[in-house]
Amino acid sequence: MTTPPAPSPAKTPGSCCSHDPARGSGTGDLRDPVCNMKVTTDSPHHSHYHGQDFYFCNPRCLQKFELDPEHYLVPAAEAAAVPAGTQYTCPMHPEIVQDGPGDCPICGMALEPMTITAQQEDTEYLSMRRRFFISLVFSLPLLLLTMTEMLPGAHWSHRFGSSYDWLQFLLATPVVLWSGLPFFRLGLQSFASRHLNMFSLISIGVAAAYAFSLLALLLPDLVPPSFRQDGAIPLYFEAAAVIVSLVLLGQVLELRARARTTDALRSLLRLAPEKANRLVTASDGSLSEEVVFLHAVQVGDKLRVKSGEKIPVDGNVLEGQSSVDESMLTGEPLPVAKHKDSPVTGGTLNQSGTLVMVAERVGNDTLLARIVALVNQSIRSRAPIQRLADLVSSWFVPLVIVVAVLSFLLWWWLGPPPALNHALVAAISVLIIACPCALGLATPMSIMTGVGRGAREGVLIKDAAALEQLEKIDTLVVDKTGTLTEGRPSLETVHALNQDGNTALQLAASLDALSSHPIALTLVNAAKEKGLSLMAVANFSEIAGAGVTGDIEGRRVHLGNERLFRDAGIELGVLAEEARALRTRGQTVMIVARDGTPFALIGVADRIKDSTREAVAALKAEGIRLVMLTGDNRVTADAVARELGIDVVHAEVHPEEKHRHVLELQKENRIVAMAGDGINDAPALAQANIGIAMGNGTDIAMQSAGVVLVKGDLRGIARAVRLSRSTMKNIRQNLFFAFVYNVVGVPLAAGLLYPFFGLLLSPMIASLAMSLSSVSVISNALRLRNMEL
Repeated sequence: MTTPPAPSPAKTPGSCCSHDPARGSGTGDLRDPVCNMKVTTDSPHHSHYHGQDFYFCNPRCLQKFELDPEHYLVPAAEAAAVPAGTQYTCPMHPEIVQDGPGDCPICGMALEPMTITAQQEDTEYLSMRRRFFISLVFSLPLLLLTMTEMLPGAHWSHRFGSSYDWLQFLLATPVVLWSGLPFFRLGLQSFASRHLNMFSLISIGVAAAYAFSLLALLLPDLVPPSFRQDGAIPLYFEAAAVIVSLVLLGQVLELRARARTTDALRSLLRLAPEKANRLVTASDGSLSEEVVFLHAVQVGDKLRVKSGEKIPVDGNVLEGQSSVDESMLTGEPLPVAKHKDSPVTGGTLNQSGTLVMVAERVGNDTLLARIVALVNQSIRSRAPIQRLADLVSSWFVPLVIVVAVLSFLLWWWLGPPPALNHALVAAISVLIIACPCALGLATPMSIMTGVGRGAREGVLIKDAAALEQLEKIDTLVVDKTGTLTEGRPSLETVHALNQDGNTALQLAASLDALSSHPIALTLVNAAKEKGLSLMAVANFSEIAGAGVTGDIEGRRVHLGNERLFRDAGIELGVLAEEARALRTRGQTVMIVARDGTPFALIGVADRIKDSTREAVAALKAEGIRLVMLTGDNRVTADAVARELGIDVVHAEVHPEEKHRHVLELQKENRIVAMAGDGINDAPALAQANIGIAMGNGTDIAMQSAGVVLVKGDLRGIARAVRLSRSTMKNIRQNLFFAFVYNVVGVPLAAGLLYPFFGLLLSPMIASLAMSLSSVSVISNALRLRNMEL
């Protein structure tokens, strides 16, 4: 067994050593793979791993390496959280796209990478969390200091005089000017770009509170008397600091929650193993096995997948037998048997046995990569319902600023003394409590979570518009073959008169071994499974659309439908009635005769899938009417429809006629979904309100419809409908909450309660409410991760 050269050590930030690691690299440099320090082969600390010697600068590095060698040997490119060249976009405004991270010029939110990776990039989250904890260190003592002023006998302001005010200033300034710096920067950007957003309101509110307090501290004579309360000027340093801290808390919670909306997609990415076992042919013809990183696997490589390992890429089995768990991609709970020539999909789990496979699709061409790309495209799209939120948001912030100004003027004019003091508090509270962020996040967060949840079940939504449209369908048009049925004929009946049924099957299979008819292979395989040998055939003849004839052991044998026997002048007798009975059960019937005497019937059928009955019942429970369009004959189609309880059947329909049938249903004011293979049914899929492409697990037409089902299973359509309806319900809940929050919150902040209860909302309470509104919307969206499909 050979191993590849170990990859160059990954550079690990920082060092476990007491000295700084040298970062230069020259030819012949030998470095500690843990801390990247230069070392020599004389070091007493060394380890042998995968055929290579590694040297360390001290025993701690050696210990870390031996606990997890692969962690320090993964190349830097493999360890990167986001690939080089990744573009970034805004979760609320997907039209904003730029190279590298930054802030959205419209809403000010941190941009997210458009390429989802298995490792989450959390730079923005860590930055906000650091600012929050530092603000907490200063704002908590400040809050306690000002709150205890209200306790009997405290009166810190009287005891310490101006020192008390200066202490507030010293505690508040780092919070406002450093921890709150991103808010001021984003606020200035919003005014410069004329895209007012939540940071516009926060920056004005905090700046007003801090600037007024600073003016009162440094130049108290410039403050009008109407601001004074009991002869003293109230300071709002603690309000400014606590507002910044609470907004930072909201940002931290929001960033963490937003990351969870793509957890389902990341779980898909983590299905792919990091490495594969590649078989290599040596010069002497012997096979050896090497362990390679997944990106090194090429099309045509032979790979060994051992029991308990994940399939690395898409391909076909060359050797071995096993059961493979494909539930993580298809939602199908039962393992699938695999043997020679069976297709296998990257990311699925080999449960038992060892397989040797050939790689056919690698990298971005694998099914797993294509699923992730499709879902990633979907979560960046905009649903039509988002237009309402966009329209409200475009007017919302300017309206809030107007309300804040009016509140200030009304309190100044009509409010009780100190009028200007109350006016300032009301204006700041209005600015802080109004949060357009919750309104903007209502739709995209639900879509990101819902689409990701569907992907885990093999339900792929192409875009948000398709998700919204799917909710409204009341009619589902389906093909029979491959959708309701297995899509391949199987032997159902062998009925022989006074003879062994195996004899009839053996004669029929011997003839069909020379036929090109699609059903012929079914009979040949059925005979082989029963251990029946094929017999020699002489004078073989095939009559198109009727059957075949030939001589077997010197006796003339006929196999075919009633037309074959009618043309040959052979009476069917009692078998004619039996044949009609089998056809009413959906079977295709072939008659066997020897020396002009019919003696057996053989029936084959395209079996209804085990899951179809459950799926039809689920769709009916959702109030969806099913219509079958099929090219099969009327008798077979009616038999399948009768067994499944499908009311409307159009049989013997050519592919080009399906488009017309869909159009006729739409003229009846029905919202129609069409399920097909995405290629032959393209006109009907395009005409339908929503097209659903039925996949087979590895070869699906992902670009042909609005919804793609990885597993070609009708239950997937029921899952897709439930997914759409649950997601749209969640979006409406979010929009309702965001609207109601602002409708109630802004008047309360403006002082609605004061005439009745003498209460004026504190800016700090307004800040807490503003932060919690966004977190509440995201938390509601996250409930979709656990919905039942």
